[in-house]
Order: sequence, then C-alpha cells, then structure tokens
Amino acid sequence: MHGRLYCAIICSLILPVWFAVAQQRPQTGGPMSDRVPAGGCGPAAVHFEVKTEKRHPPVRPENGDALVYFLQDDTQFQSRPRPTTRIGIDGTWVGATKSNSYFYVSVDPGEHDLCSSWQSFVGFNSGHTAVAVRFKADAGQTYYFLVGNSWVRELQKPAEIELKAVNDAEGQLLISKFSYSTSHPK
Repeated sequence: MHGRLYCAIICSLILPVWFAVAQQRPQTGGPMSDRVPAGGCGPAAVHFEVKTEKRHPPVRPENGDALVYFLQDDTQFQSRPRPTTRIGIDGTWVGATKSNSYFYVSVDPGEHDLCSSWQSFVGFNSGHTAVAVRFKADAGQTYYFLVGNSWVRELQKPAEIELKAVNDAEGQLLISKFSYSTSHPK
C-alpha cells in the first residue's frame, strides 16, 4: 500500500515536468516551434493557403539569377489529408506545395540554406517534420529539389519528410506529371 502511494506521489510530481520538457522543440522553425528559425526555415507562425493548376509554361533563369524548382511528391504518403509543405530559403518562407505539385523561385548566385516543413500536424506517428539542406547556386542554372513525404501504413514507421536534389531529367519528368502550385500567406 505504501509503495503505491509513494509511486502516485512521485508520478504526480514528475509527469508535469516530463510533459513540459517533451513539448519543447529544437530551434528548427518546424511547424510547432515559436523559436528563432534555423536551417533556412521561416517563422513558425507563417502558414500558407495553396492552390494548384494543371499547366504552367516552362521558364528559364533571367538576369544572372538561378532558378530553383521545389517538387512535392506524395506518392508514398498513404493517408489523407496529405501535408501542406512550406519551403524556406535563407530564413524566409518563399511558398508552399501540396499533393504532388511544384513551384519555382529565382535566387541570387551563391550558397543558400533551404528548408522544407509541414505547416500543420500530420498525425500521431510523425518522425521528422522539417528538413534542411545547403546548396550553391550558379548564375543561369536551374536546380530541382524533391520534397518527399512518406507514410506507409504497412511499414508502421513514422510519417516523414525529406528534401533532396534531383537531376534535370527527373525534375522535368515530375513537372510534366505534377500540378503547378501558387500560394500566399494566410
């Protein structure tokens, strides 16, 4: 009897502290963090409304800039709704995608920090909800980055996000299959 009472007292003291610590997030600017953005992400409070359309003409870099395409691939995400994914460059959100769509932005030549982050809670079994990479842009070049959202029920792994560079051929192929995304902050 005394053991149970002792355990109940300890648990009532430790659990609130554990929950407070568990709710703290690293400074990634992820979807639930109110801290300073890091790794290319923008402020956590910024959310986007996203619309998609079927066709968009191809573009080329202009005025000595580089062109960067962001393509969201949800073919390995077996749940609905699919995530809306924010894209950040050098600490500023530049747009968002959803459900197999893409958009592009012009950037100055040089090194840039890119970030991809789910803007809302996706589910109870979520792994990484934000990811960042660094790349170097050269004037007049076009770059493609694939945002892969995955969750396969049968594998019983957490839902996750990845951000990786893909070659021109794969980028152009995905553009031909995906919708063009336009977004603006809510």
